[in-house]
Amino acid sequence: MFGYILASITILLLFIYFIISPVIAFYRDPKGLRKYPSLNFLCAFSDLGFIWEANKPLRCRALLEAHKTSPVVRIGPNSLSYSDLSAIKDIYGHNTKCVKDVFYDTLAGTHHHLADVVDKSDHQRKRRILSSAYALKNLESWEYKVSDKANRLIKAFDARCTLPLKEGAKIPASEDLTVDYRSWTNFFTLDAIADIGLSERLGFLDAGDDLVTAEKMDGTLYKVNYRACLHATARAQAGLVWCYDWFPFLIKMSKLVSAQYRQRWKLNEGWNDIVYHRATQRLKRYRAGEKLDDFFQALMEDKGGNPNGMEWGEIVAEVSIMMNAGSDTTAIAMNNVMYNLLKNPSALSKLRAEVDSVLGPSEAVAAYDKVRHLPYLRACLDESLRLYPPTTFGLPRRTPPEGIPILGDYIAGNTSVSISAYVAHRNEKVFPDPEAYRPERWLGQDSKDLQGAFLSFSAGARGCIGRNISYLEQTVLLASVVHRYDFALPTPDWEPTRWETFNLSPGPMPLKVWRRSLGVQKGLSAY
Repeated sequence: MFGYILASITILLLFIYFIISPVIAFYRDPKGLRKYPSLNFLCAFSDLGFIWEANKPLRCRALLEAHKTSPVVRIGPNSLSYSDLSAIKDIYGHNTKCVKDVFYDTLAGTHHHLADVVDKSDHQRKRRILSSAYALKNLESWEYKVSDKANRLIKAFDARCTLPLKEGAKIPASEDLTVDYRSWTNFFTLDAIADIGLSERLGFLDAGDDLVTAEKMDGTLYKVNYRACLHATARAQAGLVWCYDWFPFLIKMSKLVSAQYRQRWKLNEGWNDIVYHRATQRLKRYRAGEKLDDFFQALMEDKGGNPNGMEWGEIVAEVSIMMNAGSDTTAIAMNNVMYNLLKNPSALSKLRAEVDSVLGPSEAVAAYDKVRHLPYLRACLDESLRLYPPTTFGLPRRTPPEGIPILGDYIAGNTSVSISAYVAHRNEKVFPDPEAYRPERWLGQDSKDLQGAFLSFSAGARGCIGRNISYLEQTVLLASVVHRYDFALPTPDWEPTRWETFNLSPGPMPLKVWRRSLGVQKGLSAY
């Protein structure tokens, strides 16, 4: 009898907590958020509504549809999404009173890195240390590392070249789809960031796979696939994190009820061990007295050789975000721009004419100085970043305790607010015909106005510190491959699969590749 009573009380309490309390809070509406339309019915009452959307492939499209009828959409009981570009300065601007949302603390480990640190003074300390590592002058001195990776990718592509597509043919033979551009560009960015950041040669481009050593805290070494671990981590976290208070519980429950989530969390352990091994191996070299020109060195000490005083946990956290955000978003961008160019042959022809005008037939790897200021090349990159921003979800910020006006409307304190780059980049007033790939829009007189609405690297003081290195890698690789090769998609109407986590990640992109006729070919440049 006692068991039945206890069970009944438990069910009643759960019903009150999950059903009655949210309904009461909705109608009490202490923050005045009920006036905003919700992304779905559940979002107004519970964060489970956004978790429902987050476990679908493309929640950004559902958000875009919702914003077609309202510039403000409620995506959680305490969360608002904006589409009006005037809100950018209110939420992300240099003078905003908004801070990073609880979201970042929820996902942080024992120590924060630059991307998830919430405290403004701590962020300023970290950015002061890291700014020298990410300075444009430093990146240009590391160009030879990027060129080395481009050279290795070209060697791999040369080995996988096929005969040219027959005249008039539009569909290549399946056996001629020898290059998965998505994988190879990711190998490129991983090899590049490991070299730039840690002076480590991962060798993914040479091996053609991403098998890498991981290390447990007890010193056990084992092999895992880098990308599988990284992407599984993103899938697991992005599917559940939105209910901040319940996130630890949801992790445990997901492991119990879902084989997919169990596998993702297992691979997440592999990701942590990949980062730990990279950091500990580089620390050994530092302690052995090696003075290496890389990101890790800049973390440990300033240009004068004075220690920065960062805790070891901080160093590991910075290595983690570098190996994650420093590789995946750039690889996504590289994949997307090639896809967009192949779907828009006229744009590809214009780009090739521009690149061919500065590169000779025998130049396999584009020198950055030759291509960095090519206007159409940069326009092709920016238009692709606009159309498919690698990071599509609205980077959440939290209003100050006293609240602030956003779009002239008072928003109560401690409310989560955000703008999705995917949504912002489809504002027809700023980007006419937003679904079209038109690099020319970035070359007009109003191009500066477009930059003000461009959120692929976020905005304000918390904007992406790695944008310079991303442009360096994208520019060198794209110029090199469009100059040297022709490519063909599996079919003219082929489209990649896409899955949104924190990033909008495309699936495999198999391509046919063959050498262009450029006159005398003298082989690879020496690096």
